[in-house]
Amino acid sequence: MQQHDARTALAPEQSGGGASVEERFQALQEKLGRQYASLFSDPASPRTVLVLPSLSLDTEVMAKVSGVAHYEERMLCLLMLLRMPRTRVIYVTSTPISPAIIDYYLHLLPGVPGEHARRRLTLLSCDDSSSAPLTEKILGRPRMLYRLRDAIGDTSTAHMTCFTVSPLERQLALELGIPIYGCDPALLHWGSKSGSRKIFREAGIDLPAGFEDLTDMDDVARALTALKSENPVLTKAVVKINEGFSGEGNAVFDFTSAPNASALLPWVRARLPQLAFEAHLMTYELYDEKLRKMGGIVEEWIPGQVKESPSVQFRVDPAGNLEAISTHDQVLGGRTGQIFLGARFPASEAYRLDIQREGLKAAEALTRKGVLGRFGIDFVSVQDGERWRHVAIEINLRKGGTTHPFQMLQFLTDGHYDAATGNFLTPSGRPRCYYASDNVASGSYRGLTPDDLIDIAVLNGLHFNAATAEGVAFHLIGALSEFGKLGIVAIGSDHDRAAALYHKTVDILDRESAATVG
Repeated sequence: MQQHDARTALAPEQSGGGASVEERFQALQEKLGRQYASLFSDPASPRTVLVLPSLSLDTEVMAKVSGVAHYEERMLCLLMLLRMPRTRVIYVTSTPISPAIIDYYLHLLPGVPGEHARRRLTLLSCDDSSSAPLTEKILGRPRMLYRLRDAIGDTSTAHMTCFTVSPLERQLALELGIPIYGCDPALLHWGSKSGSRKIFREAGIDLPAGFEDLTDMDDVARALTALKSENPVLTKAVVKINEGFSGEGNAVFDFTSAPNASALLPWVRARLPQLAFEAHLMTYELYDEKLRKMGGIVEEWIPGQVKESPSVQFRVDPAGNLEAISTHDQVLGGRTGQIFLGARFPASEAYRLDIQREGLKAAEALTRKGVLGRFGIDFVSVQDGERWRHVAIEINLRKGGTTHPFQMLQFLTDGHYDAATGNFLTPSGRPRCYYASDNVASGSYRGLTPDDLIDIAVLNGLHFNAATAEGVAFHLIGALSEFGKLGIVAIGSDHDRAAALYHKTVDILDRESAATVG
């Protein structure tokens, strides 16, 4: 089985003065350390934050996600940064965002008049609905780059925050002369499926039996054969593309009726086209193409009668300090239960500190390699009697589906995460939980505009109550009319209360949209 280094970093490119792109970027990133030391601790300090929600991932895989063009709205929670009175936010999107959506977020700001916040917000759009990543669209528009430079002004107090940092975002940072609060793309291999397995081994964390750095379907067939030979009772295995997103690059192989070892390899090869793909409308031919381009892994399917999918999130600040910032139980669905649909925060009390402790081992290894910003580590957790086994399966060196709901919780309550207990506490010490989903979807929602949603919310009291620090907030609102899909964050005093608020909200949306259709 052929093995190779699946690093995604670009080869050193030379530019004026002989410095490579990597060297220039490292020099630019030093600005962020100086900003962090002088500005970040003072909410009243003037600063400019460029929010770049580009999904700079494989466009064909991303196209399988319903309403993916509107995922650029998931970072609108960062408009809450405008609660700091001298902070300016520049938010760039592929296509314009409805003014009703912007007004909705600005009215969530605690203690800041909407007009004051609006004066410090710059919205820019490429007016381009194509599937190309947003950052690529910006780089191809010289006048957009000019408008961005003009909006940024003083680069000494400006930085960029991104959904993910690819070579495209690195190039844009160099064009604009501002650093990125995020991971250097030279390190992205450690967030791939293959790199994750290497980090878990280095950190001494339990991980599934499997093989990484696979380059084609012949590698996959040999890896599946080896897995089954080593574990004859294995019933299923998972094939994953290195750069898969939200489970969309995963596929399941079924070993039912597998022959004995001597006939196993040709049987596996013949059965590969029958892989059960998680991505909607994925084909074997396209999957084969993506695997050859990005590489991948094969892992055993972890069995269990009681099985959960928790995750733990960490952050490395520009001073190199590492901290745990949240845990979640992921809500998964799809054909084989691997598609991210939402999350419950915090993770179960039965194991949240355990996964935080195990995840910290990997986080420390990533910190030593120079990782910066937010990242998450996913587990599969299986109950065995009164104990749980936690198996690490993936690292995401970017913001993810659990990032924006947690940031909404922080901004709306002004509370903090207590790493010692795994709870989130308001300033008065009250715990808060939430149930969040990006995939609240119904055919009856199609045709509802952002204004319609806001009308429904107002008439039915669906809002966040600052006095009680409970309630609901919406996101992905732009996907509602065309795709019948939106996101909800329901915040409550405990898990049951948060879930009740979530289901109440969905019931109201179902009732109101059905009445509209009728």
